[in-house]
Amino acid sequence: MATNLQSLILFIVCFGIFAFVALAKTDSQDVSALNDAYKSMNSPSKLNGWSSSGGDPCGDSWDGITCKGSSVTEIKVSGRGLSGSLGYQLGNLKSLTYLDVSKNNLNGNLPYQLPENLVYLDGSENDFNGNVPYSVSLMNDLSYLNLGRNNLNGELSDMFQKLPKLETIDLSSNQLTGKLPNSFANLTGLKTLHLQDNQFKGSINAIRDLPQIDDVNVANNQFTGWIPNELKNIGTFETGGNKWSNGRAPSPPPGTRRVNRDSEGGGGSNKALITGVIIAVAAIGGLIFFAGIIALLTRRKNSHHSSHFFDEEKGGSNRSKPLFTPQSSQKLQFDSMEEFKGQKTVDSNASIDTKVSVKRTSSVSFKNSPTFHLIPSTQGAATPDRFSSLEDSPDTRGVRVFTLADLQNSASCFSPNRLIGEGNIGRVYKAKYQDGKKYAVKEIDSSLLGKGNLEEFSQIVSSISSIHHPNMAKLVGYCAEQGRNLLVYEYFTSGSLNRFLHQSDDFSKPLTWNTRIRIALGTAQAIEYLHEVCSPPLVHKNIKSSNILLDSDLTPHLSDYGMANFHHRTSQNLGVGYNAPECTDPSAYTLKSDVYSFGVVMLELLTGRMPYDSDRPKPEQSLVRWAKPQLKDMETLMEMADPALCGLFAPESVSAFADIVSICVMAEPGLRPPVSNVVEALKRLV
Repeated sequence: MATNLQSLILFIVCFGIFAFVALAKTDSQDVSALNDAYKSMNSPSKLNGWSSSGGDPCGDSWDGITCKGSSVTEIKVSGRGLSGSLGYQLGNLKSLTYLDVSKNNLNGNLPYQLPENLVYLDGSENDFNGNVPYSVSLMNDLSYLNLGRNNLNGELSDMFQKLPKLETIDLSSNQLTGKLPNSFANLTGLKTLHLQDNQFKGSINAIRDLPQIDDVNVANNQFTGWIPNELKNIGTFETGGNKWSNGRAPSPPPGTRRVNRDSEGGGGSNKALITGVIIAVAAIGGLIFFAGIIALLTRRKNSHHSSHFFDEEKGGSNRSKPLFTPQSSQKLQFDSMEEFKGQKTVDSNASIDTKVSVKRTSSVSFKNSPTFHLIPSTQGAATPDRFSSLEDSPDTRGVRVFTLADLQNSASCFSPNRLIGEGNIGRVYKAKYQDGKKYAVKEIDSSLLGKGNLEEFSQIVSSISSIHHPNMAKLVGYCAEQGRNLLVYEYFTSGSLNRFLHQSDDFSKPLTWNTRIRIALGTAQAIEYLHEVCSPPLVHKNIKSSNILLDSDLTPHLSDYGMANFHHRTSQNLGVGYNAPECTDPSAYTLKSDVYSFGVVMLELLTGRMPYDSDRPKPEQSLVRWAKPQLKDMETLMEMADPALCGLFAPESVSAFADIVSICVMAEPGLRPPVSNVVEALKRLV
């Protein structure tokens, strides 16, 4: 009897211990996110209990970590002397509501994906750069946002439409520029706004009607216009150090909502306001009624003149045509992959009617993007008789002229520590100006330009400056002095797609499956612009993941376009693994060769592997050769997917993506689709 009782007690104790351990075990995704953050912060010894791999943050009570059940809900590590960055996996902390990493020495960009359920976010008094992550726009419960006293730069995105609970914003003492986002007007719960010591400009009218605002500091910026009367009677209002207009402010436009803080709750004023509104509505209604009658009569009178326009708006035959269809019978459709794989397309060398092309492409609309207008490229080479210097050329006046001394100063005399890239054409350096602006400066090897140095460089600048698309790296300016030829581009702090996909730390790969599709789509739209909007079509000849640059929102920007002649001369179009089979002869490179290279980039997105990896077994060294036979097998395809995705994708989406890849990397150029069909297929996956 006693033995049975002891056995029962022992069983209960063991079961209790097991249950406790099971309940204390932290969610594996949370553990990975904290492991990644710990390593990114250089594994600080001050964070007791933290580990770079594994562990149990909730069960072992890691320093600064609070949990609820098996989920991490709070991180409070303010003032611990932490350095490094926060890594890329914080967004996986789905239950995190409180994040305080203030008063440390953290640097780099803030993670582009932050936890969506945050209520409190404090990253102040660090050395963060880049911009405010757009993922803030998804934090519907956020009430406190403090990123003050960092080195944030650039313009604020219009991301504040759906943050009704946000009460405090502190972005003070950074290097933020541009106008205040219009969506500030949606912050109906905002009480405190500190934007002092930045470089904001324009007016502050976006915040004048916020009903609860009571503490505003916009001192030491570049704001202009008039100080809104609505803000003059709030509790605290600091405005010094700006460029305000003097005199009496003009009346607001008709219909502008105004808030009279002194008369809130006053019955007489409210009645007067209601009466005024009723009268205004009645008057406006009458005007609309009579305007409608006049418009109806006018439309009937002139309907025969505008019938073609209305037919197009209703969905005429032209509306559904693709951007580029050499022959209607050869248009590829992705609805049926068997039909898709059995079609052939017109070869890229086929002649195109330039006049028709110009008319067709003068204004092109991209879905989910603004309309772009093609600026005609230069026809014929510039001659010394037309201009005496590059700056005088009429074809290069759309971009800024930099001096060599200015660029040398901003790039530390082009020292090795400012070198960010090097290729067959030349080197790329990072230039940083005192006002916080950063540029990527590409110096073209003068030996590639030949004797007609100035004229040929003028043609390069003219060609590149005429290309405008949101998924293209923008040419800002150029410099041609003392025999040196430099192109100045916008700088992207997130680096290249190659960096994101192929860094050695497996925990630091941040790209979700949907993000990868969007990167593929944006890049495809950029290639579509070159191939099917520009007239004549432009071959890129250097499409690879290192030439796809990502901004803070991970929007792709294709770089190194307009350099096809140089790649031809070097007889080395691309890095190993990107070349289409026909490219053993540089002169054989066509638009379809670009499609092949882009297919390799999509394979990188799918598998996380490099195009060529000599460290792998010989059958796996060439990515295309290894992957292509497996793209049609669902079981092997799931095994091929990048391990960094952790299986977080829809199998049918991966399968459809693989179908697009397989047709892009066909050995025969004529079997590859035009890039416009690739764009349409990727849109369906998004």
